[in-house]
Amino acid sequence: MIRINLLPHREEKRKRRKEAFVRLLALAGVGGLAIVVGVGGIIASQIAGQNQRNDFIRAENVKLDAEIKEIASLKEEIDALKARQQAVEDLQSDRNQPVYLMDELVRQTPEGIYLRSFKQEGQRVALTGYAQSNERVSELLRNLGNNSPWLERPDLVEIRSASVGQAKDMKKVYAFTVNVGIKRPRDKEAAMDGKQHAAAASPKPQ
Repeated sequence: MIRINLLPHREEKRKRRKEAFVRLLALAGVGGLAIVVGVGGIIASQIAGQNQRNDFIRAENVKLDAEIKEIASLKEEIDALKARQQAVEDLQSDRNQPVYLMDELVRQTPEGIYLRSFKQEGQRVALTGYAQSNERVSELLRNLGNNSPWLERPDLVEIRSASVGQAKDMKKVYAFTVNVGIKRPRDKEAAMDGKQHAAAASPKPQ
């Protein structure tokens, strides 16, 4: 005898499969949400940590800027103190400049030159006088520029024909004006050191 199952077993199977699929989708949704929340939490934590580091760096930069300003202010004060100290030293050393100047003028003025006056302004001295010829003025310039340890950079300002004396004693001469620089002791020492270094560095003859 043939038995026929008239129960809707196919519909039941489809229903069970559909329910299993829905449960799987729900589990996948919950799992995906959990992953998204976890990853978002990790990213948020990393962002918060980076923000803390950025805040720390900014605070340290502010401190460094303040320290740099303080160092710059101290450097300016040190430079100002050095400048004042140098000015005092220059004033002390400049007191002897007239002595050096007079001594060098006696040494470097050739025969045939008569100095009428000299006037110092800062580190430049204006010399005025009479010369027997142009060659005497040229010799004076060479002496001041090459032979004097205290005088430097002579510059001929003016030279012109002139006459001195009266009547039969009148003589034709050349009136001139020369500017020349006078060194401070520290400048003189620096120049001497430079010459010594140059002499030491030059090759010796075999």
